[in-house]
Amino acid sequence: MKRFLALLAGAALAVSAGSAFAAEAAAKKEAAKADPAKGQVIATQVCVACHGADGNSVAPANPKIAGQFPEYLHKQLMNFKPQGAKKAERDNPIMAGMVANLSPDDMKNLAAYFAGQKLKPATAKDSKLASAGQKLWRGGNLATGVAACAGCHGPDGSGIPAQYPRIAGQYAEYIEAQLKAFQSGLRANDPGGMMRGVAARMTEGEMKAVAEYAAGLR
Repeated sequence: MKRFLALLAGAALAVSAGSAFAAEAAAKKEAAKADPAKGQVIATQVCVACHGADGNSVAPANPKIAGQFPEYLHKQLMNFKPQGAKKAERDNPIMAGMVANLSPDDMKNLAAYFAGQKLKPATAKDSKLASAGQKLWRGGNLATGVAACAGCHGPDGSGIPAQYPRIAGQYAEYIEAQLKAFQSGLRANDPGGMMRGVAARMTEGEMKAVAEYAAGLR
């Protein structure tokens, strides 16, 4: 029986891995159609004030998007814009204004451009807080059901293309703000409510700690 369950688990993992590879391949194929040069033109006209010309924001309130997966960036841009009669999946008045006049191709081009830029990572400023965050990142909190961040975002925060974003070197302040937004439901564009489920079980202290640790990852 144990052998059967082990084989079943292995098969499930294989299917999951296969789906991940398929999603990544499809995303790469789609990204290949984008034009980073056209994206750069839009970036210098629309995005530069908040995210910098190369996606390395200098303000913690605005995320660093340089080097982020293009499929993730494209999804976020699409989510900021209402689709037909439907409200925007991600409610943000500032970003709604930014994407209002962008076409789907514009968004793909922007995503491709910023994905090709080199990230200038943030740093962890509180070593004690980062140490507490490391424990949560690697092992979660079994007592309260908080999942380990490494399970989806990777041990080094590099993420998984087409599935989970890279958050290594992101501003701690921004990560914490997003965790709080997921917890309150203010942000609800996470597939399957995954991040809302995780954040719902986190304390404010845990959010600060894991955000601090992620900022220092490379």
